[in-house]
Order: sequence, then structure tokens, then C-alpha cells
Amino acid sequence: MPMPPLPAAAYYARLPKVIAAAGAVFCDATDRVLLVQPTYRDDTWEIPGGGMDDGEYPLQTAQREIREELGIDVQPGRLLVVDWVPPQPDGRPALVHFVFDGGSFSPSQERGLRLQESELRAWRLCTAAECDDLLVPRLARRVHAAIRARRLGDTAYLHDGGPPDHTMP
Repeated sequence: MPMPPLPAAAYYARLPKVIAAAGAVFCDATDRVLLVQPTYRDDTWEIPGGGMDDGEYPLQTAQREIREELGIDVQPGRLLVVDWVPPQPDGRPALVHFVFDGGSFSPSQERGLRLQESELRAWRLCTAAECDDLLVPRLARRVHAAIRARRLGDTAYLHDGGPPDHTMP
């Protein structure tokens, strides 16, 4: 005999938990990428962005996080990357990370930067090689994919920072 359908709330409670985040890649005239150094981590720098609030769309998250973290109000451009990161051994649930085009980082934006001191201690413009040194490998791969997508006018779909086939058994 088939089981009766679950009430919607019970069904949804049984689904896997996933967190979502959004950020932006800004590049200057020489294609250096804007990175920020978080106060809450010592092992990596990051791109501006953060976790989505309840009821928020990814593009809204990126815009809000840029405003909060950098003190500049920009409307991010098109979607460059969607990265699916599986659950981690430390207990963190799966993550879907959206990366938008922050546009060209201008000298006037640089002068207007006001870091959110509770979250960020520094910022800098970095070459691709510096990104490899400053970012955890997954994020470095994500940033490289975003730069490539920005240049080519497309959107990259990633698994754990790389092409989908790089994580398959």
C-alpha cells in the first residue's frame, strides 16, 4: 500500500540544506581583480560578497554586500559564474555561489572605498598570479572562471570551483 503524501511542511523539512551566497568580480583597467581580506579568516582573501538573506535574490545580495563591505553603491552586471560546492567535512552544508560582473573598478571608486571594519581589514588589486597565492584553491578557480566569462561574454557553471567533470569519479 502506498504511503500517503507528506504535508508540505514535513516534505520540505526532509530536503537537503543548502546555503547560498553572491559576490562580484571587479577588474581595473589592467585586469587586476579587487580582493578583500576578511577579519574572520586568516587563510584566504575573498571577492566582495556574502551570504544571502532570507527572501533576497542573488543579485540583491551582491549589491547589498558590496554596499556594506566597500561603501560603494553599484548595480552588478551580468551573471559570470554559478558554482556548486558540495557539503564539506567540517559540517558546512552544500553551497551555491553566484558571481556577478562588478564592472570596471575606477579610480573614483577606489577613492570612495570605505571598508566595513567589522568584516574586512584590507583590500587590494591583484594579478591572476597573486589571486592564486591569496585565495583558497576553490575560490581562485572561481575567480579565474569569472574573468574568463567576463572576457568571453558567457557564464560559467562550476562544481567546487572547476568544470563539472573535474569533480566526477
